[in-house]
Order: sequence, then C-alpha cells, then structure tokens
Amino acid sequence: MKRAIAILVVAMMFCAVGSSDASVRVASWAKPEGIQAGGSARPGKDGGKAWFDSRPASFADLAEEVGSAVVNISTTKKAMSPRMRGRSPRFGPRDPFDDFFDKFFEGMPRQRQQHSLGSGFIVSKDGTILTNSHVVSQSDEVQVELSDGRKFKAEVVGMDERTDIAVIKIKGNGELPTVRLGNSEKMRPGDWIMAIGNPFGLEQTVTVGVVSAIGRIMHGGPLARFIQTDAAINPGNSGGPMFNLQGEVIGINTMIYAGGQGIGFAIPINLAKNVMPQLLKSGKVERGWLGVYIQAITPELAKAFKLKTEDGALIAEVYQGSPASKAGLKSGDVIVEFNGKKVESPTDLSIAVGNTKAGVATKVKVVRGGKKMDMEVTIGEYDQDAVAVGKDVPGAPGRGKADLLGLVVKQITPMEATKLDLPADYKGVVVQRVDPHSASARSEVRSGDVLLELNGKKIQTLADYNAATKDVKEGDYIRMLIKRGPASIYLAFKVTK
Repeated sequence: MKRAIAILVVAMMFCAVGSSDASVRVASWAKPEGIQAGGSARPGKDGGKAWFDSRPASFADLAEEVGSAVVNISTTKKAMSPRMRGRSPRFGPRDPFDDFFDKFFEGMPRQRQQHSLGSGFIVSKDGTILTNSHVVSQSDEVQVELSDGRKFKAEVVGMDERTDIAVIKIKGNGELPTVRLGNSEKMRPGDWIMAIGNPFGLEQTVTVGVVSAIGRIMHGGPLARFIQTDAAINPGNSGGPMFNLQGEVIGINTMIYAGGQGIGFAIPINLAKNVMPQLLKSGKVERGWLGVYIQAITPELAKAFKLKTEDGALIAEVYQGSPASKAGLKSGDVIVEFNGKKVESPTDLSIAVGNTKAGVATKVKVVRGGKKMDMEVTIGEYDQDAVAVGKDVPGAPGRGKADLLGLVVKQITPMEATKLDLPADYKGVVVQRVDPHSASARSEVRSGDVLLELNGKKIQTLADYNAATKDVKEGDYIRMLIKRGPASIYLAFKVTK
C-alpha cells in the first residue's frame, strides 16, 4: 500500500509582489530519440548508455514552444483598513484621542487593496485558462498577462475548493496560444518534467526536475493524489503548468513543503480534465455522496479487526438515511474496492465517490468480520452545506484511578448529554479522564469521548463497559468506536501497564 504522508506545513504558492515585462520566441521542440509517450526514456540494448544518450541536452526549445501559453495572474481584492476594523481605546471607552483620530481619518479611504500573483495556462482558443482555486478565490478583479505583454481582464467561470482547481476566461479574439493536456497516469518516478510560472512576480521562469513520487496524499489539503517533484517551485508558481518532454501538461503546480527544499506538489492533470467541463458548464462540481464517515486503517486497527493488510477505508459511522445505510453498509466495514477499482486509502474512496454521478448504481466490495462481501449502492448527490464538520468536545477531568485501559469512565447524565449535544435521555458512557501515560492516551482517546463500542460490543451502561473489559489483559488489542462531536471514529491500541 502506498502510505499517505502527513504534511504538517504546506504553503500555497501564491504571493504578493510586483511583476516585470518579458517575452519569448516560439520555436520547435525536437524530441530526443528513445523518449516514450509518457516522458520516460527506456534503456535499450546498451543499457545505461542508451538512457544517457536519450537525455535532453537542453529544455530551451521546449520552453519556447509552450511558454507563450503560460500566463501571469494578478488579483485584487478589497480589504478593511485597520481603522475600519476599529481602534482599541488606550485610555478606556472614553478615550480623549478618539475625536482626534476620527477627524484625522475623516475623508481618507476606508478600504485598502490587496494584490496577489499566481500562474495559469491557456487550454483553448476561446480564452479558457486553468489555474488553482486559491489563486483567484475571494478576488474582486482578476487580470491576466500573456508572455507578449498583452493584458486582459478575466472572468472567474468556476472554482472547486475541494480539488483546488479553477477555470477563468479572457476574450482574446481567437489569437491565443494554447497548451496540450497529457495523461498524468503515464508519469513515473524519475521522469523528466519542466515547470513554468510566475514565482515572486518573475514571469516566465523555467525550472526542470523529475517526478519524485506519485500518488502523494496531503492530509487537510486538496482532494487529490499529488505528483511530487524536485523542480524548483516557489510562491507565485501556483496554478502554473508542469510539462512532460512532449510539451504536454501533466500537472498543475499547487503546493510546496515549507519545511524543506526541492519538495513541490502538482495536481494531476487527469483530475483537472474531469473537473473542468463541469466548471465550464455550471461553475461548480457536482459530486456523488455515499454517506459514511471513514478513516485510515492503522496497524493497531488492522490487528484489532483481524485484517491481513492496512489497505482500504474503514467505515466509522453510517449516516441515517444515506445511500450507504440503504445499501446495508455498517460501521466496522472496510471498503476495499469501489466500482471495480482498488481502494487503498480513504482518499481513494473519497475521490472515487466524488467522481461518480448521483443516481448511479455502483459495485462495492467490503470486508466484514474477516470475510469479503459484494454489495451495490446507489450514489446520492453531495450537498456541502449539509455535511457536518467534526469538532473536539472537551470534557471535565474526573477523579478516580484509571483502569487497565488508562481510562476513567462514567454514565452520561441528562445534563452531560445536553453539553455533549446528545438527547437528554441518551444512554451511554463518557470518558471522564485519560491517564496521560497510557496507551489510550497515545492513541488519542480524549476526555469527553462517548464510548459506542468496545471490541465490537455495544456500550450503553457502566455494566456494559465493565463486562467488555473484564477479561482484558496486558498485550490485548482494544478496538473502540467513539463519538466525538458530530463524528464517530475508531481507535485501537495495545494494552500496556
């Protein structure tokens, strides 16, 4: 399984600096012999020598051929000035300087403009441009500058924040250079790539490198499996193209890893090719909805569920009345295939479901109780406004000695149920305190968590909890289903003293 990497500090590459004029000539690009359709050079009979001979001596011709279709995007948005937001009185509510400052600022502009820069590329003669959503979001004005110095006001046709893809449009009377879109699935680690963009306002900056990895997942980032590269990418490159050796765009440069050098990420162009038609048609992306809360499978959860691998998406909660509920999916099921494609992670499932149209009956393969099952679910329509966002529910620390699991639990009272956003007559057990040195603490069990299940047994009373933990001993694996805010999640850990 390709493991997801948790990028804790990821910077969106878009900056607020000035720009300068630049132009490039259009020239032909001669593809070196031995280069395959995906941009790879396969070693022939001569092995390493054949690969060495097939390397491009220069990227200059390629840059000149495709660079004219790469554009600089500058945005302007109005922001409240510090005075508009209010000045905190220094000498109490009747600050004698208030009148002075009111008269001093009288007649002065109460708004200031914020300017930002990004990149994009023209994909059709009618002026359609692909870029990142974060480059143009919340902007009052968008201006596009071509490599020959021509400037156009751009219209934001549509944005999709979940994939960080946007489509904007300019009127160029058909006299516009365009790029060709390639197939990002053909790219492999080690393939040559070239990036062109507008870092720090330095337009038409060309950098080269290789595909460092594919299928990277950014937790908390856009919903995509990113292409990682070592090509120099900086603030202002956001929305710019990543080219293969055929001059085809195979990615949209989007992120950099702020904690290191030579680590950049691009959205695969195949994802953009799926999103763009919807943005052009309606300005938004219609997504499928399954109606489950899913999570990754940790080694501890794999052992607790007796799974052979950590592949798949674990269902922690099935929403009432959802397509998943109607199809018979249950919490504890592990989805390993969706519509005939392997599911290696929750991101895989989210992308696959999102790309499925509402109303489509889809085959799903799940693992339940160690056995594989084939099921069919009719996908619903995703309504972003109706989706709850998880939040932590703090609980008051309690007294008493923690048990072998490292927990102090108690029966939920009607008053506590109300504080936890539960019905007043809710029957359940809540974690009152967690021993900070216990395995449960290391697995992020928190005070305020409501216990729903323990090793598959429902927990509604303290008697249920005591019965479920009575025979637990050191070295056993514990699997918990807990409710935290509006979401339910599984946690698992090995019992230690």
